[in-house]
Parts: sequence; C-alpha cells; structure tokens
Amino acid sequence: MKRKRSVVTSSPRVRDPYLGPLRLGLRRPRTRPQAAASGSPAASSGWPGAVSGESGLPAASEADARTGGRAVPAARPEIVDLSVDLAPRRPGRLVLQNPVMVASGTFGYGIEYGEVVDVERLGAICCKGTTLKPRLGNPPPRVTETPAGMLNSIGLQNPGVDAVIERYAPLWAGWQVPVIVNVAGESIDDYAGVVRKLDGVPGVAGIELNISCPNVGRGGLQFAVDRDAAAAVTAAVREATDLPLLVKLSPNVTDIRPIAQAIEAAGADALTAINTLSGIAIDRRTRKPLLGNVYGGLSGPAIRPVALRIVYEVAQAVDIPVVAIGGVSSLEDALDYFAAGAVAVQVGTAIFADPEVPLRIVDELRAYCAERGLASHLPLVGTALPARPNRPSSKGVEYRP
Repeated sequence: MKRKRSVVTSSPRVRDPYLGPLRLGLRRPRTRPQAAASGSPAASSGWPGAVSGESGLPAASEADARTGGRAVPAARPEIVDLSVDLAPRRPGRLVLQNPVMVASGTFGYGIEYGEVVDVERLGAICCKGTTLKPRLGNPPPRVTETPAGMLNSIGLQNPGVDAVIERYAPLWAGWQVPVIVNVAGESIDDYAGVVRKLDGVPGVAGIELNISCPNVGRGGLQFAVDRDAAAAVTAAVREATDLPLLVKLSPNVTDIRPIAQAIEAAGADALTAINTLSGIAIDRRTRKPLLGNVYGGLSGPAIRPVALRIVYEVAQAVDIPVVAIGGVSSLEDALDYFAAGAVAVQVGTAIFADPEVPLRIVDELRAYCAERGLASHLPLVGTALPARPNRPSSKGVEYRP
C-alpha cells in the first residue's frame, strides 16, 4: 500500500547513541513455509507447538481442532471466521471481526494512521489514555529505545474526555471497527466521571480501564497492585455504564490471580494483560536518568515472556476473556498467546517500527487456520493450559524463580 504521508507520534523518540538505528527488537518479516506437495502443512511452521502435530497444535489438542478426530481438508482463507466476543456477558455488544487489536498509546485516536493502514480491517482500536481533565504529560525526553523494546513516559497527555468526545467520537461512529476508550484517573470519582461522560456516546464501543495509576486517596498506591482498590474502581465504573468493560492488569505484582478474580467479580467483561513494566534508562553522556520523569514503562519483545506467564496464570483463574498484550510483533507471538489462553491480542510497540504489523498478523492468522482446516482461531486458544487448572505441585507450593 502506498503511504501518503509519514506517521508522526505524539512524542519524539530519544535514542541512546550506542544503540544504533531504531529497531525495537523486532523480527524481520518472514515468508511462511509452503505446504508439502501432499497438501499437508509443513510441520515446521515456525510456532513451537507445530512440531507435535500436523495442525500446529500440541498432539493432545489436535483432535479438538478436527471433527471427531478425522482430518479436515485445508479451507479457503476467506471462509475462516476470526470473530471473537470480548463481552460474552453482554452478547453482541463487543464482537470483533478478528482478534488483532491495536494498543492504547500506540495508535493515537485511529485517524492518525488512516492514510497508512486500513483501520477498518483491525479487530478493534484502543485509543490513547483519556482523563477527566486535559493533561500536558510528563517533561521530555519521554521515549527511548531499549534492547528489544522501548521505555515511554508520556504521562497520559490527552485533551480530556470532553474534547475526545467532541473531536473523535463523531468519526468513530462512522467506522465499522469498534473503538475502545482507554480511561485513566487518580481517584475512583475520576474514573467514574470519565465513563459517565462516555456512556451512550455514539462511536464508543467499550471501555478499557488503565488502573496502573496512582490512587491519591491511598497515598499514591496504584489501583492495579491492590486487590480491594482494583475491585472498587471496577465496581464503580461498572455501575456508571453498561458499556463493555475491559480492565488492564499490571505486571508489577507478586501474584496477579487474586487481583484478576476480584476484578472479574466486580463486573469486568474481559481482562487485558499486561500493562508495561516499570524501568529506567541512563543517559551515557550525562550519567543521569534519561527520561524527564526518571521512570518509564517498558514495552516490546523484552516483556513478552512476563506477559505470556501472566496470561497463562490469569486464563486459569477467571472465566471471562483475556486479551494479551506485550511484545506482539508476529503471527508466532499471537499463536503463543492463544495457546496460553488469550482469545485476542493487542499490538503496540511494533506499530512504531511498522504500522502494518497488525494487518499482516490478521492475514497470516487466517491463512494459518485455513491451511490446518480450522474454521476459526478459537481451537488454538488454551492448548498450553494444564488439563487440571490450578493443580497443586508435589510440594504443595508453586515454584517460581
């Protein structure tokens, strides 16, 4: 697709001079292996689980992707249904045409990329974090590349919920792709106040709560790291709107499972895992913290193993959908997250290097399913999970390094 103009992000990228060209730790696009002459897909598809079965699923789960254990012939990609319901408690309210979303803070409000990619082909758009009042954000520098990822410290720069409704919602209302508004705040009243304004606004398909924000009423402790606080803000927002509600989990906790369960009980329709990890970078010239706010959120391929572990744990602890985010830059990454229990993925940092990554994953996922005779990607979900969730270890405790 011919690009009409370059993409401008909200903040400049500050690069460490020792790191060289901007790479973000992403893989080069690869051509997937062709099927063998017999029509069977090659076993070495690039996804680790593929070695145990023709379908690319682990051997124990391969029969589940076939009818009665019988081989299913390869299907045409156009008949593969990639749709997924992210709010099954509210049937039909948030059904995505495919499971590939774009993450908050990496895709603006959608219109910024309209001349670069076909936004209507995305599963959903999570817009920039939105607060009750306008925010100028943190002092620069705000972004720096790190090995296999990036640190950002934008500080929730946004024009405020009233301006978002006025400027962007009328455009979203004319799109087929659902737009989910990411909401942030410093108190429960802040969150509820933003959501009340968004409730019933044409073009707003759902809410994603960013609870990795300091709770001023609890001395700055983040909502996301406290079970009771996370449940309280979720319940308050649930009371304020009937819109589908996703809650974004923080990785900066000892055990995410009780927090996820409390959020589910408080009324969330789905969970997003994970938000960024906290980190810093040092300016090698000044020997001082590089980011203007010192701390930043680490994202990109560097956090993928952590995100994969959390998705794996949360998917066993709750009964609502889990959306994975963290270093997704290829079909293989998405397949790993599906195997760990996610029903959809969000692409974030990879977009800065290549805005077409999300749509490429959609096309490759459709072809992947068709090659294996799958009518949907859903048989791929949860194949890595244990047969008996939460089974205690032989020592009665879970070992985690």
